[in-house]
Amino acid sequence: MSTPYTPPKVWTWDKASGGQFANINRPVAGPTHEADLPRGAHPFQLYSLGTPNGVKVTILFEELLALGHAAEYDAWYIDIGKGDQFGSGFVGVNPNSKIPALWDYSGAQPVRVFESASILMHLAEKFGAFLPASGPARTEVLNWLFWQMGSAPFVGGGFGHFYAYAPEKIEYAINRYAMETKRQLDVLDRELATRPFIAGDDYSIADMAIYPWYGRMVEGGAYGAGEFLSVQDYTHVLDWAARIAARPAVQRGKRVNKPSGADAVRERHSARDLD
Repeated sequence: MSTPYTPPKVWTWDKASGGQFANINRPVAGPTHEADLPRGAHPFQLYSLGTPNGVKVTILFEELLALGHAAEYDAWYIDIGKGDQFGSGFVGVNPNSKIPALWDYSGAQPVRVFESASILMHLAEKFGAFLPASGPARTEVLNWLFWQMGSAPFVGGGFGHFYAYAPEKIEYAINRYAMETKRQLDVLDRELATRPFIAGDDYSIADMAIYPWYGRMVEGGAYGAGEFLSVQDYTHVLDWAARIAARPAVQRGKRVNKPSGADAVRERHSARDLD
């Protein structure tokens, strides 16, 4: 156990205790500097980064384009390590200062959309794709979409933070979040034993939301924790992840706003950027 800690009567912020993310974490909202967002030629302007939450949206855009929908988009790189998310323009599209964020200029009035699930729903409903219009099938997709939104913080902010990023390894915290991460993988594994996609027979925005988090984890790419979590045990999740990863639009979406690597495309303004 770490040195015992007794919380003070009133908490105060000590930036020095912020660890790896001290430069981008603070207990208040709002912009730190004036910075307009760039705008490209397309109806959809995405401001993002190739993290799991960002990849959800670029996968959907690439899937929509693959179906022939008029979903052309500009994807601008937001460097959260440098604090781009605290510029006045970004705060204007997302007051919570988190990626991804979207301006939709395709209608009579610009629409701001923030939170990845909200963006997925907005685009799926606009184009009538990857989300049933009504009935039990729609509800099942939304069940899993919001399951992901509620569950992933335990994986990223919980397990990933304490396993990979915290200034010290705290046994209790790692055990707590490893247990919850494995429980969530087991939830998925049991469901995917009976269906090809998480919400049933059809590929949907629920799969696009879940794959960048849990697919990446069982593929061995999240926090270097594959062996630690025994991800090979979740065979149905592995099979599902392989089916998703084989889709050309998924392969394209995973490259957009990627910060580094031979296949990285930091900004995407046309299909040629990926070709």
